[in-house]
Amino acid sequence: MPEASSVLAELVRDEGRRVLATLIRTTGSMTIAEDAVQEAAISALEHWPRDGIPDNPRAWLTTVARRKAVDAIRREAARGDKEVRAMDLTSGPADVPESVVRDDELRLVFTCCHPALSLATQTTLSLTTLCGLSVADTARLLLTSESAMARRLTRAKHKIAVAGIPYRIPPDAELPERLDAVATTVYLLFTAGVAGGDEPVRPRLCDEAIRLGRLLVELMPDESSLQGLLALMLLTDARRVTRADEAGELVLIADQDRTRWDAARIAEGAALVEAALRRSRHRAGRFELEAAIAACHATAKTYDETDWGDIIALYDALLQLTPTDVVRLNRAVAIGERDGAAAGLDELDRLTGLDRFYLWHACRAELLARLGRADEAAAAFESALACGPPAAERRFIEGRAAASR
Repeated sequence: MPEASSVLAELVRDEGRRVLATLIRTTGSMTIAEDAVQEAAISALEHWPRDGIPDNPRAWLTTVARRKAVDAIRREAARGDKEVRAMDLTSGPADVPESVVRDDELRLVFTCCHPALSLATQTTLSLTTLCGLSVADTARLLLTSESAMARRLTRAKHKIAVAGIPYRIPPDAELPERLDAVATTVYLLFTAGVAGGDEPVRPRLCDEAIRLGRLLVELMPDESSLQGLLALMLLTDARRVTRADEAGELVLIADQDRTRWDAARIAEGAALVEAALRRSRHRAGRFELEAAIAACHATAKTYDETDWGDIIALYDALLQLTPTDVVRLNRAVAIGERDGAAAGLDELDRLTGLDRFYLWHACRAELLARLGRADEAAAAFESALACGPPAAERRFIEGRAAASR
């Protein structure tokens, strides 16, 4: 029954993480909750084609998942307290109020990002448990193997259980020290949606990240970094429908149809940038600055009207905070747009240690092609492909290489 399968897929995509967050609170175990939700989904695929789709699929899934969790708890019960916990689990309503679900999600975010866990573990746990990324997707995003990622997850869940890490939203005094890990996790999720996997854009991941960003801004409305994070995601996502053509191939921002950009998201993002920069009082952080750069791109009526001078100044400020290779690379590209291809190429060639980074080679190739140095451009495109870019980027680079010959 295709309709049942479609509804279940939509439910798992949009509500599955919410059901899981609530079930972790009620069971006290990530492992039991994850297994129960998975079993409930399988049960739905078995029953819905025969019995019909329930009026409230989410409540149905919650009820079945709770029953599966109770069975698991009773199987492992060695003392009466676990039996009481199982009885308590069956007594709650299946249709959990939205306000409770919201708090459950925030509890799960902050549990996954507890300071007792390393930053790498916090990010890994949040991406898989809270956001529903597969082990394979998370491993690719964090540049590690699937086996290493699986081991890291097992150790993280064991540590949460053994150390008794609380499943709660931290008190106000503890929130600031937890912001960096939480914001980084949400942005990594968004990055996975925009650039991860074989598809140019994975909307579900972008939507999930933006939803979590809104939750965090609602929880901490005075935090400029969270406003910047949400603004950055909105301004980037505003170009979603133009990032790929009808064949699914990537399209450069210079070639995108700006009339199709999401004007509402751009307006909301630009307003958030202004508020974040005003609130940060000349002490803007990473997300505020990156959002301001995104606003320069999103609010330019045409590519030629992009204010590259402002963008370079913002990258200069960002380099003081996060002197990463990616920031240096993007700044060099901006210099090439403002001052010409030769200046951009000189800036790129001054960067060291990027010979294994496909984007560095691809950017060099573009500038070399603009300078009419076709043989060098072809070699640079080949070097980019040799670095093993994701499938969508590989096809794009191959197309650019062919066009430059």
